[in-house]
Amino acid sequence: MKKLLLLFLLGASHLGSAQMKVDDVKTFTLKNGMKFLVVEDFSIPNANMYLFYKVGSRNEYQGITGLSHFFEHMMFNGAKKYGPKMFDQTMEFNGGSNNAYTTSDVTVYTDWFPASAAEVMFDLESDRIANLSIDPSMVESERGVVLSERRTGLENSPWRQLFETVQATAFQEHPYHWPVIGYEDDMKNWTQADLERYFKTYYAPNNAVVIVSGALKFDKVKALAEKYLEPIPSQPEPPKVHIVEPKQTGERRITEQRDVATPYLLISYHTPETKNEDYYALSMLSSILGNGQSSRLYSELVDKQQLATQVFTSFDTSFDPSLFSIGAVANRNVNESDLEKAIYIEIDKIITDGISPAELQKVKNQKLMEFYSQTETINGKSNTLGTYEVFFGDYKKMFSAPENYNKVTVKDIQDVAKKYFSKSNRTVGVLKSNVEN
Repeated sequence: MKKLLLLFLLGASHLGSAQMKVDDVKTFTLKNGMKFLVVEDFSIPNANMYLFYKVGSRNEYQGITGLSHFFEHMMFNGAKKYGPKMFDQTMEFNGGSNNAYTTSDVTVYTDWFPASAAEVMFDLESDRIANLSIDPSMVESERGVVLSERRTGLENSPWRQLFETVQATAFQEHPYHWPVIGYEDDMKNWTQADLERYFKTYYAPNNAVVIVSGALKFDKVKALAEKYLEPIPSQPEPPKVHIVEPKQTGERRITEQRDVATPYLLISYHTPETKNEDYYALSMLSSILGNGQSSRLYSELVDKQQLATQVFTSFDTSFDPSLFSIGAVANRNVNESDLEKAIYIEIDKIITDGISPAELQKVKNQKLMEFYSQTETINGKSNTLGTYEVFFGDYKKMFSAPENYNKVTVKDIQDVAKKYFSKSNRTVGVLKSNVEN
């Protein structure tokens, strides 16, 4: 145990010497409210730009569900200066690449490029933020794309179906109730006015945080931002999401049918938002239960008892209270009720007996090494800084994350298990081929 801890500390110390410090992050805010975080890193001649827009499916309501994800698509389909397909073509011509993703809480755009192409990148982003084309013909074309994506996604993924069903059952009132991609009938009926209002409200510069890392001087980034992005006018602050999900007062269960070889099981517990003090203990508990083949659930249910062929946990960042989920696929000739009982036995062991100091140190080592490895690259730096700025409320909290993981105790792990893993706080979903009458 002492040898393991010493090796970890030496490794962390070595990594930490190459890691950025809080003073390495410089910030400025444009007159229109767009905030920038800048990290100079000349280890390679490249740079990136991560744009975190604080808009996701939680900002929607029934009638316009799916709009956040839809605009992730629309943002690549042409604006005033760079028309259809020109965003990608121009970026690729200049040696760059891009991607984007939408969650319940945020929409994030990522640009990677040679530092010498920075001005083109700022010009591209400025054009689509200020002048995105919401042409009706393009809207209809892209509407068909996302409708197809929804259908094929559900057809191809039992897990997607089960996650959507459990989420909709666990959340009765909060907008986490609907899936990020939206409801099909809403997607078919978005109006031009819906689209224009949504874009103007949520793609305002004052609703975004931009992180630039790489071989660019701070003064260069600031000058480009002032030239290309500051002229874009700010907008009134978006409406607050004020709905609070009522406390769940009893177990909820749902069973669905699908042509699957063996049953799929998903157990979800309500847990607090990322800013909550229990976040780090819950994150570590997720790893203890379901991270890798040495985790408690895998070693017990897959290796030892052979009740499952797959088992995992899911616990993500969120603005509002969300879910801690445990998923498993039953082995052949295994009843899902037996698998479910075995999962509860492992949870109860932690609630009753806690975990060992060695197990705690192992997961701390995992978490800290994951954290350090994430922030070794310029892409990891931008993504992690943006995540802490947006979800934790301040990018500086990123630099206290190692300490926050390290100070979690055996008792903290046991306490959060007791606090949240109760029968009345869980929603259970089963997906199987035949439902008994």
